[in-house]
Amino acid sequence: MNAPPFPSLTGLLPTVPGGTVRTRLDPWRKWASGDPRTRWQELAEAATTPNPFFEPWYLLPACEAFDTQGATRILTLEIGKELIGLLPLTSPKRYGRWPLPHLATWLHPNAFLGAPLVRAGCETLFWQALFDWADEDSSASRALFLHLPAMPLEQPLTQALFDVADREHRTAALVMREQRALLHSPLTPELYLERALPGKKRKELRRQHTRLGEQGELTFERNDDANAIAEWTEAFLSLEQRGWKGKSDSAMACAPGTAALFRQSLASAAALGKLERLSLNLDGQPIAMLANFLTAPGSFSFKTAFDEAYSRFSPGVLLQRENLALLSRPGIAWCDSCAAPDHPMIDSLWTERRPIGRISVALGGRLRRTIFETLLAIELRRNPTGLGR
Repeated sequence: MNAPPFPSLTGLLPTVPGGTVRTRLDPWRKWASGDPRTRWQELAEAATTPNPFFEPWYLLPACEAFDTQGATRILTLEIGKELIGLLPLTSPKRYGRWPLPHLATWLHPNAFLGAPLVRAGCETLFWQALFDWADEDSSASRALFLHLPAMPLEQPLTQALFDVADREHRTAALVMREQRALLHSPLTPELYLERALPGKKRKELRRQHTRLGEQGELTFERNDDANAIAEWTEAFLSLEQRGWKGKSDSAMACAPGTAALFRQSLASAAALGKLERLSLNLDGQPIAMLANFLTAPGSFSFKTAFDEAYSRFSPGVLLQRENLALLSRPGIAWCDSCAAPDHPMIDSLWTERRPIGRISVALGGRLRRTIFETLLAIELRRNPTGLGR
């Protein structure tokens, strides 16, 4: 039931650049092309905590789809010419049902992690500079606190946040904690499945695979290149829309912005070698599909869909059985399911859990901090799951 451990460092520790940290807040469009985008991608490759949802190939089309007014800003930290940190920020006027102005990480329903991109070795510098900026900058002066949703609680990046806050006598509170399924094990795929599922369930999966094969020619495909990516993407959107999500208007194809994000992000990820696609096909037609983002040393199970006409054969579970090959993939140590807590399918197959939390941090001088402490006490009384780290 363990989350991935802190990465072990061999040889020299990451070198922290010397010099003054410069903090900037720019409209996201300033980072959309040319050298800024290249530097952004280089930062993502060197980040201590991987987060595909904040890499340029995903975040930029998300902004194009969901932030047409340009309200989202990109906060960046630089030392010399080196980019050491990046976080998309917004300034909501409300916190839940309360009219409370604050700063918050910009997320949307198809972004499943809120960890900023921070160059390895610069975690403490990042939080110190971010808090100093939020305390003093005029653009943040009305914010009562900083809210960081969907933070990975097992990573050194988040521990550095709490360490800096403690050192500065600044309240940083975990206001919500949950766990979602994670794939992380030294076992082979075969041994992992044997440990995860009882013999009766494994026997039932073999029976379902056999019976499904009797319906026609059953084949499996795994691709990590960009060949026929557009056709694969359209097939996925169509497959998802034919199911319950389509009937409830929650399929990606039902929302033009979400569909555009899916198309653009998959094409870009495939071109960068960051996409793995799995398909279970019957007579050449996909009946279960899965897209994984590959961001070494981790990966993220982004989207999956299956044909509900074959639900009695559990095609989605059969595809996840094939997905266990991630355990043997070089360079990949774990996979975040991106699933809701207590998901009925993936929780029964993946036995590890990743803790994810929402963190609120005090900002400013005495008045702002006093107001925040009062609000925090009210929130934690109503939400005891946020009391422990």
